[in-house]
Amino acid sequence: MMVLNKTIFICLLEIESEEDSPDQGEAAAQYNPEPPPPRSHFSNIEANESDEVRQFRRLFTQLAGDDMEVSASELMNILNKVVTRHPDLKTDGFGIDTCRSMVAVMDSDTTGKLGFEEFKYLWNNVKKWQCIYKQYDTDRSGTIGRNELPGAFQAAGFRLNEQLYSMIVRRYSDENGNMDFDNFISCLVRLDAMFRAFKSLDRDGSGQIRVTLKEWLQLLMYSQKN
Repeated sequence: MMVLNKTIFICLLEIESEEDSPDQGEAAAQYNPEPPPPRSHFSNIEANESDEVRQFRRLFTQLAGDDMEVSASELMNILNKVVTRHPDLKTDGFGIDTCRSMVAVMDSDTTGKLGFEEFKYLWNNVKKWQCIYKQYDTDRSGTIGRNELPGAFQAAGFRLNEQLYSMIVRRYSDENGNMDFDNFISCLVRLDAMFRAFKSLDRDGSGQIRVTLKEWLQLLMYSQKN
């Protein structure tokens, strides 16, 4: 049985294991994820759905495959079509490994694909984070620089300390410390998922969790970015 605090959990699962610092746990804990998407089938239409949700449901039927779920390859095609419409977003495009990772951390029912609610949760976040990316690209380079990163992450709800920012820059930015759009989205999707995973395991709200080796390997092997 392993005992992990929130920061160590995120560092090990999201990036890499590094020596913890005394203030790191408090800083990394400042994010309140939205509730996870409910596990419901696409055909389960709620009578009180808003017009916005119904419109999104129609969009989903156009984007999803015949099984009414979005696979990693379908997600890759969708995201790359979006970024081609925004030349101000610097990106190499979303690769299949990145999209597999995004599907894995959002796939609450472990089908290997995204159902309607899972995809809606992801899509709404991508739209929100795209606006933040543009807002904090203050030099209009098309990327988020090291100095712009803390403000962008805070606007997305993540308040991390300098050590975690440095780790994220090493993992997701280029050699000059600049993060392009697909890496920005991939990083935030993973951070959101890791906070949600920790919150679900931290049942007593103590800021620490106990996981068995089996639970740890399941978390690590399915959601880890290649």
